[in-house]
This record gives sequence, structure tokens and C-alpha cells, in this order.
Amino acid sequence: MLSDAEKKLYSRQIMMIGEEGQERLKKSRAVVAGCGGLGSPIINYLAVAGVGHIRIIDMDSVELSNLNRQILHWHYDMGKKKVCSAGEKLKDINPFITIETIGDRITDDNAKELLGDADVIIDALDNYDTRFLLNRIAVENNIALIHGAVHGIHGQMTTILPGKTPCIQCIFKRKPPKELFPIIGTTAGVVGTMQANEAIKYLLGEEDLYTGRMVVWDGKSGTTEELKISRNPSCEICWSCSEK
Repeated sequence: MLSDAEKKLYSRQIMMIGEEGQERLKKSRAVVAGCGGLGSPIINYLAVAGVGHIRIIDMDSVELSNLNRQILHWHYDMGKKKVCSAGEKLKDINPFITIETIGDRITDDNAKELLGDADVIIDALDNYDTRFLLNRIAVENNIALIHGAVHGIHGQMTTILPGKTPCIQCIFKRKPPKELFPIIGTTAGVVGTMQANEAIKYLLGEEDLYTGRMVVWDGKSGTTEELKISRNPSCEICWSCSEK
């Protein structure tokens, strides 16, 4: 049940989704992999929306070069674990939710433990090795996965529903090479906010999701394009799991 304070805090949102919808968010568990440029707006908006349990996973510490885009981290946080920096602020942003912080790398050994109890997993990473691992765990455990990525002034996102939509490995047959890529901070803000909005819609049971399509944001022109994507019948991940 919602407390009187929660009803007041979420009052403008309850006008749209009702107390039942707000209670549904309160009971939800989201895992956000990455606490940087994408993770900052994702976590912030999930928190203020009232998603009841948010687990943040990131092994890195705050550096000066992060601060042009990673808006949950401030100058006095430099050297601090990103999950600690974010967790401290989020407890003040919304004291009615649970913030769980994991300052470790996601590996084959711990991925199922860290991700397997989620209602939704949100990909806020900057490398495809871990993205492919998130994808496999999401598909194997039938957990929705919201993918987002940015580069320069462009970004992309799609929602993966295991057994129904293309998975990340369907879309990207090979992992792109690792690189130190350029980034305008607003790009991460736009794409991360889109991912948070998508997660809230999914948790509320909305059906009009970015499934079967990759949304590409062009920050230079201020436009979005939708690319139709399909399941790959030779994908080793989603087809083998759907047959179990």
C-alpha cells in the first residue's frame, strides 16, 4: 500500500496511472547495468517514478572526464565508486524506494545472481562483451531487456522481449571493436531518458513498446528514425532458449 506521503509525492503521476499502477511500480525490481552517461538519467527517472527496488551495477570510479555527461556524479565525487556516488544521491531523491549498489563487474560467474530476479534489465553499458552477457541472461530467464547505446551525437535503443523479439545477438552478430568514443552529454541524456520511459511503460504493462524496431536518435538534426529489426533464425541465443 502507498503511504500518504507517497500518494502526495506521486500525485501528478497517479492522475495518469492510478494508485494501482503506482503500487505496481513500487513492487517492481529493475536492474541497471552501468552508472555513467546512460545510467544517470535512467536511474534518476526510475527513482522519481517510484520503482520500488533499483539495483545499480558498475565497477568503475568517478573520473573528471566523466562529468560532462554522467550527471549523477559531481566534482567532489571524484575517486569514489560510481555506485556509491549515485546511491547517496538517490536516497535523498526518493527515500521511499530501495537502492541496491553492486560495485563489481558482471561476469559469467555472477551474472545470473545479479540479474536473474529482475522484472526488467536496462543496458546502460559502453561495451559489447558485457552487453552480450546481459542479453544471454535476459533471454535464458525470460526477462525484458532495454538496450541503449550512444556515440557522438547519435544514439539508439530497442526493447527485447525474449522469445518474441530479436535479441542483441540477432542484431549484432559480432561485437564491435572497443574504442574510446566521442560523446556529447545531451545524447546520453536523451537516450537514457527514452530507456527509463520504456522501462516504466513495460513495468506498467503497456503494450506499445519499442519492440521489433531500433530507434535511432540523430542529435544533430533533432530527429528519430525507426529501423525494423527481425529475429535471426540462426541466432544461438534466442532460438535455442525459446525451444527449451
